[in-house]
Amino acid sequence: MRDPGDLYQVRPDAPQLDGAVLLHYLDGFIDAGGAGRLLTTHLLNSLEHEPVVTFDVDRLIDYRSRRPVMTFEKDHWARYAAPELEIHQVRDREGNPFLVLNGPEPDHEWESFTAAVSELATRLGAGLVIGFYGIPMGVPHTRPLSVTAHGSRRDLLAGYRPVTDVLQVPGSIAGLLEFRLGEAGKDTIGFAVHVPHYLSQAAYPAAAVTVLESVTRASGLSLPDEELRQAARRTDEEVARQVEGSEEILEVVQALERQYDAFAEAANREGLLAAEAEHMPTADELAAQFERFLAEQQNRPDSPDS
Repeated sequence: MRDPGDLYQVRPDAPQLDGAVLLHYLDGFIDAGGAGRLLTTHLLNSLEHEPVVTFDVDRLIDYRSRRPVMTFEKDHWARYAAPELEIHQVRDREGNPFLVLNGPEPDHEWESFTAAVSELATRLGAGLVIGFYGIPMGVPHTRPLSVTAHGSRRDLLAGYRPVTDVLQVPGSIAGLLEFRLGEAGKDTIGFAVHVPHYLSQAAYPAAAVTVLESVTRASGLSLPDEELRQAARRTDEEVARQVEGSEEILEVVQALERQYDAFAEAANREGLLAAEAEHMPTADELAAQFERFLAEQQNRPDSPDS
Protein backbone atom coordinates (compact mmCIF):
# COMPACT_ATOMS: atom_id res chain seq x y z
CA MET A 1 0.00 0.00 0.00
CA ARG A 2 1.29 3.48 -0.88
CA ASP A 3 1.84 6.15 1.73
CA PRO A 4 -1.70 7.35 2.64
CA GLY A 5 -0.30 10.82 3.32
CA ASP A 6 0.31 11.28 -0.40
CA LEU A 7 -3.45 11.23 -1.02
CA TYR A 8 -4.33 14.48 0.70
CA GLN A 9 -3.30 18.02 1.53
CA VAL A 10 -4.12 19.65 4.88
CA ARG A 11 -4.48 23.40 5.11
CA PRO A 12 -1.77 24.98 7.27
CA ASP A 13 -4.41 26.55 9.50
CA ALA A 14 -6.41 23.32 9.91
CA PRO A 15 -7.78 23.05 13.45
CA GLN A 16 -6.77 20.59 16.14
CA LEU A 17 -10.15 19.67 17.59
CA ASP A 18 -10.94 17.77 20.74
CA GLY A 19 -13.15 14.80 19.96
CA ALA A 20 -15.24 16.51 17.28
CA VAL A 21 -17.73 14.40 15.35
CA LEU A 22 -16.76 13.41 11.79
CA LEU A 23 -19.70 12.88 9.42
CA HIS A 24 -19.13 11.22 6.07
CA TYR A 25 -21.17 10.75 2.92
CA LEU A 26 -19.51 9.67 -0.33
CA ASP A 27 -21.67 9.78 -3.42
CA GLY A 28 -21.69 6.83 -5.80
CA PHE A 29 -23.02 3.80 -3.95
CA ILE A 30 -26.46 2.98 -2.65
CA ASP A 31 -28.46 5.94 -1.30
CA ALA A 32 -32.18 5.31 -1.71
CA GLY A 33 -34.22 8.48 -1.76
CA GLY A 34 -31.01 10.50 -1.85
CA ALA A 35 -31.10 10.47 1.96
CA GLY A 36 -27.37 10.95 2.51
CA ARG A 37 -26.93 13.36 -0.37
CA LEU A 38 -29.86 15.54 0.71
CA LEU A 39 -28.68 15.70 4.31
CA THR A 40 -25.07 16.53 3.40
CA THR A 41 -26.13 19.24 0.93
CA HIS A 42 -28.53 20.67 3.50
CA LEU A 43 -25.86 20.89 6.21
CA LEU A 44 -23.24 22.50 3.96
CA ASN A 45 -25.79 24.97 2.57
CA SER A 46 -27.16 25.89 6.01
CA LEU A 47 -24.08 26.10 8.21
CA GLU A 48 -20.81 28.00 8.22
CA HIS A 49 -18.03 25.79 6.85
CA GLU A 50 -14.62 25.76 5.18
CA PRO A 51 -12.49 23.01 3.58
CA VAL A 52 -9.54 21.89 5.69
CA VAL A 53 -8.44 18.78 3.75
CA THR A 54 -8.40 18.18 -0.02
CA PHE A 55 -7.90 14.72 -1.53
CA ASP A 56 -6.10 13.93 -4.79
CA VAL A 57 -9.07 12.99 -6.97
CA ASP A 58 -6.82 12.27 -9.97
CA ARG A 59 -5.61 9.18 -8.12
CA LEU A 60 -8.95 8.19 -6.63
CA ILE A 61 -11.59 8.77 -9.33
CA ASP A 62 -12.18 6.93 -12.61
CA TYR A 63 -13.16 9.84 -14.85
CA ARG A 64 -14.30 7.59 -17.69
CA SER A 65 -16.94 5.93 -15.52
CA ARG A 66 -18.06 9.21 -13.93
CA ARG A 67 -17.25 11.89 -16.44
CA PRO A 68 -17.08 15.43 -14.99
CA VAL A 69 -19.29 18.04 -16.65
CA MET A 70 -17.75 20.49 -19.11
CA THR A 71 -19.60 23.52 -20.45
CA PHE A 72 -19.26 24.54 -24.11
CA GLU A 73 -20.21 28.11 -25.08
CA LYS A 74 -20.51 28.98 -28.76
CA ASP A 75 -16.93 28.29 -29.88
CA HIS A 76 -14.95 27.31 -26.77
CA TRP A 77 -14.90 25.28 -23.60
CA ALA A 78 -15.88 27.71 -20.86
CA ARG A 79 -15.97 25.67 -17.65
CA TYR A 80 -14.88 22.38 -16.19
CA ALA A 81 -16.62 21.06 -13.05
CA ALA A 82 -13.69 19.25 -11.47
CA PRO A 83 -14.73 16.68 -8.85
CA GLU A 84 -13.93 17.59 -5.25
CA LEU A 85 -13.36 15.25 -2.34
CA GLU A 86 -12.83 17.22 0.84
CA ILE A 87 -13.17 17.37 4.59
CA HIS A 88 -14.90 20.52 5.79
CA GLN A 89 -14.87 22.05 9.22
CA VAL A 90 -18.46 22.99 10.02
CA ARG A 91 -20.07 24.73 12.99
CA ASP A 92 -23.50 23.77 14.28
CA ARG A 93 -26.12 26.30 15.39
CA GLU A 94 -24.42 26.70 18.77
CA GLY A 95 -20.98 27.20 17.26
CA ASN A 96 -19.68 23.70 18.04
CA PRO A 97 -17.19 22.48 15.40
CA PHE A 98 -17.52 19.17 13.57
CA LEU A 99 -16.15 17.70 10.37
CA VAL A 100 -17.84 16.57 7.15
CA LEU A 101 -16.14 14.29 4.60
CA ASN A 102 -17.96 14.63 1.30
CA GLY A 103 -17.45 14.01 -2.40
CA PRO A 104 -17.49 11.17 -4.93
CA GLU A 105 -16.80 7.67 -3.64
CA PRO A 106 -13.25 6.71 -4.68
CA ASP A 107 -12.93 4.15 -7.46
CA HIS A 108 -9.31 3.31 -6.65
CA GLU A 109 -7.00 2.79 -3.67
CA TRP A 110 -9.71 1.98 -1.13
CA GLU A 111 -7.25 0.77 1.50
CA SER A 112 -5.01 3.81 1.09
CA PHE A 113 -8.01 6.12 1.27
CA THR A 114 -9.42 4.54 4.44
CA ALA A 115 -5.95 4.66 6.01
CA ALA A 116 -5.72 8.34 5.04
CA VAL A 117 -9.06 9.13 6.67
CA SER A 118 -7.96 7.28 9.80
CA GLU A 119 -4.77 9.36 9.89
CA LEU A 120 -6.73 12.55 9.41
CA ALA A 121 -9.24 11.68 12.10
CA THR A 122 -6.36 11.43 14.56
CA ARG A 123 -4.54 14.50 13.22
CA LEU A 124 -7.64 16.73 13.29
CA GLY A 125 -8.82 15.43 16.66
CA ALA A 126 -12.00 13.70 15.47
CA GLY A 127 -13.86 11.43 17.85
CA LEU A 128 -17.06 9.66 16.84
CA VAL A 129 -17.32 8.95 13.08
CA ILE A 130 -20.83 8.73 11.59
CA GLY A 131 -21.95 7.69 8.10
CA PHE A 132 -25.48 7.71 6.69
CA TYR A 133 -27.41 6.64 3.60
CA GLY A 134 -30.76 5.23 2.44
CA ILE A 135 -31.63 1.66 1.52
CA PRO A 136 -34.75 0.52 -0.40
CA MET A 137 -37.20 -1.56 1.64
CA GLY A 138 -40.70 -2.95 1.24
CA VAL A 139 -42.29 -0.39 3.57
CA PRO A 140 -45.07 2.17 3.00
CA HIS A 141 -44.49 5.93 3.00
CA THR A 142 -47.52 6.33 5.26
CA ARG A 143 -45.74 4.87 8.27
CA PRO A 144 -42.74 6.17 10.26
CA LEU A 145 -39.44 5.42 8.58
CA SER A 146 -37.17 3.09 10.51
CA VAL A 147 -33.39 3.01 10.66
CA THR A 148 -30.84 0.22 10.76
CA ALA A 149 -27.84 1.22 12.87
CA HIS A 150 -24.45 -0.48 12.85
CA GLY A 151 -21.14 0.40 14.40
CA SER A 152 -17.88 -0.57 16.05
CA ARG A 153 -19.43 -1.10 19.50
CA ARG A 154 -22.86 -2.35 20.45
CA ASP A 155 -23.26 0.20 23.24
CA LEU A 156 -23.17 2.94 20.59
CA LEU A 157 -26.35 1.50 19.07
CA ALA A 158 -28.67 1.72 22.07
CA GLY A 159 -32.30 2.10 21.01
CA TYR A 160 -31.86 0.44 17.61
CA ARG A 161 -32.98 -3.09 16.84
CA PRO A 162 -31.21 -5.39 14.37
CA VAL A 163 -33.16 -6.20 11.23
CA THR A 164 -31.30 -9.29 10.11
CA ASP A 165 -28.59 -11.67 11.32
CA VAL A 166 -26.06 -12.15 8.49
CA LEU A 167 -26.24 -10.32 5.18
CA GLN A 168 -23.76 -10.10 2.30
CA VAL A 169 -24.00 -7.05 0.02
CA PRO A 170 -21.67 -5.30 -2.45
CA GLY A 171 -18.93 -3.42 -0.64
CA SER A 172 -18.55 0.34 -0.36
CA ILE A 173 -16.00 2.84 0.87
CA ALA A 174 -18.40 3.84 3.65
CA GLY A 175 -18.62 0.24 4.83
CA LEU A 176 -14.87 -0.34 4.57
CA LEU A 177 -14.15 2.93 6.36
CA GLU A 178 -16.40 1.94 9.26
CA PHE A 179 -14.81 -1.52 9.34
CA ARG A 180 -11.19 -0.29 9.30
CA LEU A 181 -11.79 2.48 11.83
CA GLY A 182 -13.45 -0.04 14.11
CA GLU A 183 -10.42 -2.32 13.79
CA ALA A 184 -8.26 0.64 14.83
CA GLY A 185 -10.34 1.11 17.97
CA LYS A 186 -12.20 4.24 16.83
CA ASP A 187 -15.90 4.76 17.56
CA THR A 188 -17.99 4.52 14.40
CA ILE A 189 -21.71 4.41 13.62
CA GLY A 190 -23.60 3.98 10.36
CA PHE A 191 -27.27 4.84 9.87
CA ALA A 192 -29.29 3.31 7.02
CA VAL A 193 -32.81 4.72 6.72
CA HIS A 194 -35.40 2.38 5.20
CA VAL A 195 -36.90 4.11 2.15
CA PRO A 196 -40.05 2.81 0.44
CA HIS A 197 -38.75 0.93 -2.57
CA TYR A 198 -41.17 2.70 -4.93
CA LEU A 199 -39.62 6.05 -3.90
CA SER A 200 -35.98 4.95 -3.89
CA GLN A 201 -35.15 6.58 -7.23
CA ALA A 202 -36.61 9.98 -6.29
CA ALA A 203 -35.35 12.62 -3.89
CA TYR A 204 -37.20 11.82 -0.66
CA PRO A 205 -36.54 14.49 2.00
CA ALA A 206 -38.42 12.56 4.71
CA ALA A 207 -35.60 10.02 4.63
CA ALA A 208 -33.01 12.78 5.13
CA VAL A 209 -35.03 14.10 8.10
CA THR A 210 -35.04 10.64 9.69
CA VAL A 211 -31.27 10.29 9.23
CA LEU A 212 -30.75 13.80 10.62
CA GLU A 213 -32.65 12.84 13.76
CA SER A 214 -30.42 9.79 14.24
CA VAL A 215 -27.25 11.81 13.67
CA THR A 216 -28.40 14.48 16.12
CA ARG A 217 -29.15 11.93 18.84
CA ALA A 218 -25.81 10.17 18.40
CA SER A 219 -23.66 13.28 18.09
CA GLY A 220 -25.33 15.82 20.34
CA LEU A 221 -24.89 18.44 17.60
CA SER A 222 -27.44 21.21 17.14
CA LEU A 223 -28.33 20.86 13.46
CA PRO A 224 -30.96 22.79 11.48
CA ASP A 225 -33.95 20.80 10.28
CA GLU A 226 -36.82 23.12 9.35
CA GLU A 227 -35.91 23.48 5.66
CA LEU A 228 -35.67 19.70 5.28
CA ARG A 229 -38.96 19.21 7.12
CA GLN A 230 -40.71 21.70 4.86
CA ALA A 231 -39.36 19.89 1.79
CA ALA A 232 -40.51 16.57 3.28
CA ARG A 233 -44.04 17.90 3.82
CA ARG A 234 -44.25 19.14 0.23
CA THR A 235 -42.95 15.85 -1.14
CA ASP A 236 -45.31 13.80 1.03
CA GLU A 237 -48.25 15.84 -0.23
CA GLU A 238 -47.23 15.21 -3.83
CA VAL A 239 -46.70 11.48 -3.22
CA ALA A 240 -50.14 11.24 -1.57
CA ARG A 241 -51.72 12.98 -4.57
CA GLN A 242 -50.10 10.57 -7.00
CA VAL A 243 -51.00 7.51 -4.95
CA GLU A 244 -54.64 8.58 -4.73
CA GLY A 245 -54.70 8.99 -8.49
CA SER A 246 -53.61 5.42 -9.18
CA GLU A 247 -55.66 2.46 -8.01
CA GLU A 248 -52.77 0.08 -8.74
CA ILE A 249 -50.29 2.05 -6.63
CA LEU A 250 -52.85 2.49 -3.87
CA GLU A 251 -53.31 -1.28 -3.64
CA VAL A 252 -49.55 -1.77 -3.34
CA VAL A 253 -49.31 0.82 -0.57
CA GLN A 254 -52.25 -0.67 1.31
CA ALA A 255 -50.68 -4.13 1.13
CA LEU A 256 -47.43 -2.74 2.51
CA GLU A 257 -49.36 -1.01 5.29
CA ARG A 258 -50.97 -4.29 6.33
CA GLN A 259 -47.60 -6.04 6.34
CA TYR A 260 -45.95 -3.20 8.26
CA ASP A 261 -48.71 -3.04 10.87
CA ALA A 262 -48.71 -6.80 11.40
CA PHE A 263 -44.97 -6.82 11.87
CA ALA A 264 -45.07 -3.84 14.25
CA GLU A 265 -47.81 -5.48 16.31
CA ALA A 266 -45.87 -8.74 16.56
CA ALA A 267 -42.68 -6.87 17.48
CA ASN A 268 -44.43 -4.91 20.22
CA ARG A 269 -46.15 -7.99 21.60
CA GLU A 270 -43.30 -10.49 21.57
CA GLY A 271 -40.12 -8.53 20.82
CA LEU A 272 -38.52 -8.18 17.42
CA LEU A 273 -36.72 -11.51 17.41
CA ALA A 274 -39.91 -13.37 18.30
CA ALA A 275 -41.98 -11.69 15.60
CA GLU A 276 -43.57 -13.95 13.02
CA ALA A 277 -40.94 -14.97 10.49
CA GLU A 278 -43.14 -14.34 7.47
CA HIS A 279 -43.24 -10.63 8.25
CA MET A 280 -39.46 -10.29 8.39
CA PRO A 281 -37.43 -9.94 5.19
CA THR A 282 -34.89 -12.72 4.79
CA ALA A 283 -31.24 -12.06 4.08
CA ASP A 284 -31.78 -13.24 0.50
CA GLU A 285 -34.71 -10.83 0.08
CA LEU A 286 -32.71 -7.91 1.43
CA ALA A 287 -29.74 -8.78 -0.77
CA ALA A 288 -32.05 -9.04 -3.78
CA GLN A 289 -33.40 -5.56 -3.03
CA PHE A 290 -29.85 -4.22 -2.94
CA GLU A 291 -29.04 -5.89 -6.27
CA ARG A 292 -32.22 -4.59 -7.93
CA PHE A 293 -31.53 -1.09 -6.68
CA LEU A 294 -27.97 -1.15 -7.98
CA ALA A 295 -29.14 -2.48 -11.35
CA GLU A 296 -31.72 0.31 -11.57
CA GLN A 297 -29.05 2.87 -10.70
CA GLN A 298 -26.82 1.60 -13.52
CA ASN A 299 -29.67 1.84 -16.02
CA ARG A 300 -30.63 5.41 -15.11
CA PRO A 301 -29.94 8.01 -17.82
CA ASP A 302 -27.76 10.00 -15.39
CA SER A 303 -25.93 6.96 -14.09
CA PRO A 304 -22.13 7.08 -14.30
CA ASP A 305 -22.19 3.75 -16.10
CA SER A 306 -24.66 4.87 -18.76
